[in-house]
Amino acid sequence: MGTTIAEIPDDCLAMIVRLLNNWEDLNAFSLTCQRWLRVDSSTRGSLRLRCIYTPEASEDYIKYLPRLLARFTHLSSISLAGCTKLTDHGLASLSLNGSRLQALCLDLCLGLTDSGVADISAGCPNLTYISLYRCNITDTGLRVLAESCKSLEHVNLSCTTVTDTGLEALSSGCPSLTTLVITSCTGIRGYGLRHCGELALLEADSCRFSPEGLAHAVSGGSLEYLNLSSPRGWTGGDQLGSIGLRCSSLRYLNLRLCRFVGDESVCAIAKGCTRLKEWNLGVCHGVGVLGWRAIGTDCLNLEILHVNRCRGLCDVGLRALRDGCKRLSVLHISWCRQVTNAGLESFKLARGGVEVRRIESVTLLGLNELLCERKRLASCAP
Repeated sequence: MGTTIAEIPDDCLAMIVRLLNNWEDLNAFSLTCQRWLRVDSSTRGSLRLRCIYTPEASEDYIKYLPRLLARFTHLSSISLAGCTKLTDHGLASLSLNGSRLQALCLDLCLGLTDSGVADISAGCPNLTYISLYRCNITDTGLRVLAESCKSLEHVNLSCTTVTDTGLEALSSGCPSLTTLVITSCTGIRGYGLRHCGELALLEADSCRFSPEGLAHAVSGGSLEYLNLSSPRGWTGGDQLGSIGLRCSSLRYLNLRLCRFVGDESVCAIAKGCTRLKEWNLGVCHGVGVLGWRAIGTDCLNLEILHVNRCRGLCDVGLRALRDGCKRLSVLHISWCRQVTNAGLESFKLARGGVEVRRIESVTLLGLNELLCERKRLASCAP
């Protein structure tokens, strides 16, 4: 006689649950019967509330959050992103049931303050990942977080009011920190990153770094990914040479809209960061022939290069890139006024294996996307 579905042991059902990636399939599984509901509750490791950034959905999830946490007792990952109505009080159940949690996303939980972060820190000491994009957290909350969650590896603080004081507490208290996102944190100058010896990825676009602060930020020497695009209030001129001196492991570098960058910094980076695979120099008007020659000569592992709207790029500089950069596979080049059609065709003929990507015109769809991005950046501004 064949085995019926009722005879399938719980451990086999648990294996089936782990293979279900679609949330609708998971819900259908748990609604089959009481036994399958129990198996799902004891097996599911992640919970993502579909708040879709609407107040109504947010309020419903807040109301049922304690029951969800009581049901799913083995969660290691929770996302409450978009629960704009969630308050410190609403997170009380999380602080009581979060000892197993390793990843927590609280993006756009606008009601979350330092008090709520303190409760989370006490109740979720094993966190390795936390995202606090646009939460009302200050240096005080960040310090408490660092003191309690010493295993943190990935932290997102984008569009918050934290300063170098809070970052220094974080970098000192979390020695395993490898990924830090501080996009649009205009209160940060870079000094607070002096103790981040293991930091491999730093997203710091739209920040107000100073030359000295940047030197501290890259002093750990372990960075592989660095985004410094769209800097605000930079007063140091062409002083990015510290990147070349201390970031020998760098693979990706984004300096888009760093209009102050010139040949001196580019030469230092090209010489010191020989492992670079992708470099974005879009709208870096100060880079001239010397800089392009340095890239062609020293960036032997470079695969992708962005030079859109670089006023200092001419046919001579493009020829230097053509004759060097032997591993180059993609070149983004649009609106470079000093590059002639003859110079570009010469590059294409000599480097047929390089994909040359150009934007010939701007469509209505493209303009709409630009406007949406502008609104997003404006909403991030503290």
